[in-house]
Amino acid sequence: MKFPNEVNAYCPKCRKKTKHKVRIASKGRARSMAWGNRQHARTIMGYVGKVAGEKAVKKQGKKQKVMLECTVCKKKQERVIGKRTRKKIEIGS
Repeated sequence: MKFPNEVNAYCPKCRKKTKHKVRIASKGRARSMAWGNRQHARTIMGYVGKVAGEKAVKKQGKKQKVMLECTVCKKKQERVIGKRTRKKIEIGS
């Protein structure tokens, strides 16, 4: 899916529509000792050879996220692109 590298969007800090730079949102750093990860490890501990919560049907792609950065105030906001995409987003002109 192709997406422009600059978008005219609403900025909540400026309270008006401004130009925003677009980049692909990164996943961030994994927290191995977070409460949810510890809880998940505890629940699957008793299942030998299986992974709990594994789905039978695979989703048809995923909804992509982009980060928008206001060119005026440098405030960043995340936006989910509406439809499911099978490929990664290409940011171009």
